[in-house]
Amino acid sequence: MTEIPYRIALIVGAGSGISASFARGLAAAGLRVGLAARNAEKLAPFAAEIGAETFAVDASDPAAVERLFAEADSRLGEPDVVHYNASARAHGPIAELDPEAVRKAIEISAFGGFLTVQQAARRMIPHGRGAILLTGASASVKGYPHSAAFAMGKFALRGLSQSTARELGPKGIHVAHFVIDGGVRSARRPDPADRPDSTLDPDAIAQTYVEVLRQPRSAWSLEVELRPWVETF
Repeated sequence: MTEIPYRIALIVGAGSGISASFARGLAAAGLRVGLAARNAEKLAPFAAEIGAETFAVDASDPAAVERLFAEADSRLGEPDVVHYNASARAHGPIAELDPEAVRKAIEISAFGGFLTVQQAARRMIPHGRGAILLTGASASVKGYPHSAAFAMGKFALRGLSQSTARELGPKGIHVAHFVIDGGVRSARRPDPADRPDSTLDPDAIAQTYVEVLRQPRSAWSLEVELRPWVETF
């Protein structure tokens, strides 16, 4: 098995689900891991489990993201893997949506991704290496009724990924976007008894994230689409 060519990872928008599974996979592969979220205290038990550092951040605040990376540099070392996993929704009919709620959803889903990618790029470009992974969704490629704000944020994140992959790839930095096209399994969302494996297992998603980090640069994936095998949409 090809070894992951990176040593320090920072996950922005850490929590349960995809980011927790990915963090476990990174730690198992020997990487030092930092977990950042608005409420860092909630991350403490999981961080202790895998030996990770925790950080508090509002991903939509430029100054807060800059402080996060400075603190991560000091406590972990400059990250050579950065994963943006934060997102927000403002659900409802388009005629009734609160504009401020929509603004905040886009700031977290998209603008926060830009802030994170920018800070990562500033650290990776001088070294000519690194990986930036962005978590997308079905809404990255198709908008659903009552989900305009989420679609706007995720479409923008995908555009950010495509643009920066083309800019940073020739500089040795692997940028990849993941379309998580289906429901993600959790304690609150288990598979129906009559439809096993009809939701996406976060551990299986994380396995794909880890394998992308192992890819040789002669054949990098810039976007990966993941969906359950029984997909009906």
